[in-house]
Amino acid sequence: MRVGFIGLGIMGKPMCKNVLKAGYEVTVFDRNTVAVEELKNAGAKVAASGKEVGENSEVLITMLPNSPHVKSVLFDENGALEGLKEGTVVIDMSSINPVESKNIAEELAKKGVLLLDAPVSGGEPKAIDGTISVMVGGDEAVFNKYYDLMKSMSGSVVRVGGVGAGNTTKLANQIIVALNIAALSEAFILCEKADVDPQLVFEAIRGGLAGSTVMNAKAPMMMERNFDPGFRIDLHIKDLQNALDTSHAINASLPLTAQIMETLQALKMDGKGDRDHSAIVNYYEKLNNITVGKK
Repeated sequence: MRVGFIGLGIMGKPMCKNVLKAGYEVTVFDRNTVAVEELKNAGAKVAASGKEVGENSEVLITMLPNSPHVKSVLFDENGALEGLKEGTVVIDMSSINPVESKNIAEELAKKGVLLLDAPVSGGEPKAIDGTISVMVGGDEAVFNKYYDLMKSMSGSVVRVGGVGAGNTTKLANQIIVALNIAALSEAFILCEKADVDPQLVFEAIRGGLAGSTVMNAKAPMMMERNFDPGFRIDLHIKDLQNALDTSHAINASLPLTAQIMETLQALKMDGKGDRDHSAIVNYYEKLNNITVGKK
């Protein structure tokens, strides 16, 4: 199967490497020449444009920051759609507004090209080891056909409904993750103020009802003061903005999402938008004039 891959960022690059490891023939395109060269050395073919990727692909994977980037890559002059043939499929693994996913699907359909919206969760470490979770919206037969391809990058691949359902699920995921990190931050502030070691608290409660994948991943980062980005605050702001935009479009009230969005915006204003979202704890540290973890 000839696979195209556009978008070789923090997540896309290791995902593409895993597709190559699974034995697929891959053609890549990205403005990041360093990433392109790395994928070339890993066995990928290199295209000079999105159109060229489309011409050499039976299925195209996109992994980009937001909907304007996806639309540009697909629909601009020399974009991928110019090269894609009728009956081919785009698997958009970007995290975007589900309304935009439906709009993109409608545009692709005019040329007989199908769309799966298939955003991912797990961050860079899971992208590297191939254990991300993929949430897919689209036709069931198309999903079944490309299940193995998506599974080559992931630990789980679940179809959650029609086009747009994948990104709706991802927005739900991002709300839960952000609020979990905020709750964890508040709890650790309480512990520090009460002179109780947050590390010991983490070890005591991680196996109980409060335990979660989020806690296991982010508590050690807070303790070690390691805020190198696995998933940047800037990107989480983007996802929550998409969640709020979607909620307004369908008349859903999300007060906690709006509140954590303000926290993230405050961190961005403090120059921390490029930090990992575990740095949400920095917001609470500033409010309380105390530091969690290493002193």
